[in-house]
Amino acid sequence: MLKEFKAFIFKGNVVDLAVAVVIGAAFGAVVTAFVTDLLNPLIAAVVGKPDFAGFSLTLNHSHINYGLFLNALISFLLIATAVYFFVVAPMNSLLKRMHANDPVPAPTTKKCPECLSDIPVAARRCAHCAQPVA
Repeated sequence: MLKEFKAFIFKGNVVDLAVAVVIGAAFGAVVTAFVTDLLNPLIAAVVGKPDFAGFSLTLNHSHINYGLFLNALISFLLIATAVYFFVVAPMNSLLKRMHANDPVPAPTTKKCPECLSDIPVAARRCAHCAQPVA
């Protein structure tokens, strides 16, 4: 049983997942600090203090703190924006530049001239309409 457990732990995908979780937690702390320490003060400098925790509504003797929801929503939007513009967009640009000179693979399908369905390049007859294909 220990041999099977060792084989399971040392599989590539388990180790990759463990590394991803650790890096994700560290990255989450970096993004949270970026939003809390940089973006929120910039927004506060432009529009005033960005804290809506005091916003509430009393409805039928029920106290609804919608300001806390607004704070969480704005924080989520700021984090998502920061992650997109500082991680996703640069990575997409880098990957596009890295793969710009990759050769285009040869097509594996072609269109049937009769019914316009996709058929394999080597096909001599369409599988959909049974017409001979040159």
